[in-house]
Amino acid sequence: MAGPLRILLADDHVAVRQGLKLLIDSQPDMNVVGEASDGNAAIQQAQDVEPDVVVMDISMPGTNGLVATRTLKRLQPRAAIVALTRHDEDGYLQELLRAGVSGYVLKQSAPAELLQAIRAVAAGGQYLDSTMTGRVTAGLLAKHADPARPRGTVNERESNVLRLIANGYSNKEIAAQLALSVKTIEAHKANAMRKLGLNGRIDIVRYAILQGWLYDA
Repeated sequence: MAGPLRILLADDHVAVRQGLKLLIDSQPDMNVVGEASDGNAAIQQAQDVEPDVVVMDISMPGTNGLVATRTLKRLQPRAAIVALTRHDEDGYLQELLRAGVSGYVLKQSAPAELLQAIRAVAAGGQYLDSTMTGRVTAGLLAKHADPARPRGTVNERESNVLRLIANGYSNKEIAAQLALSVKTIEAHKANAMRKLGLNGRIDIVRYAILQGWLYDA
């Protein structure tokens, strides 16, 4: 993607938006191009500035983030949406996945979590807050699984990499644990995802649950 990622912020708290803007604008590959204080404003701003990623607070007054997400995915299908919320209940995640979000980040998580999510969804992937990967239920993720998706076979090294990713480890941490380079870890991850038809972190967690890998790092 040419140029910095174009980010739209939607949150009803001015202080939160200011903090997010400072964080995002400090990244050389990101630029905040618009702000909104409610869902309706987010929908209008998205049509005006055509962002790559919308960081959407779910609990805004009036037209909330969930309703705005559904509308935006219809009007601006190429814009990836990262849900930003304090709620870690499965019900919220389920509804947001149905609405079309590509990323789910908790407000109480470290700032780096949001930056990772933005980059992941902008690249066409999915992102689930790392604090949730160990407790999200198999039933929830199964509702969003594609039963017709072909499954290939991965080797032991690729399986180890996927297992560690699903349990919340970063590429750097996995590289240190397996005594490999980060580049090699990224290659194993890409190969495994291609073989298994996985499209992002949520798919990896779903697959790990089916394999019984969670809590086994």
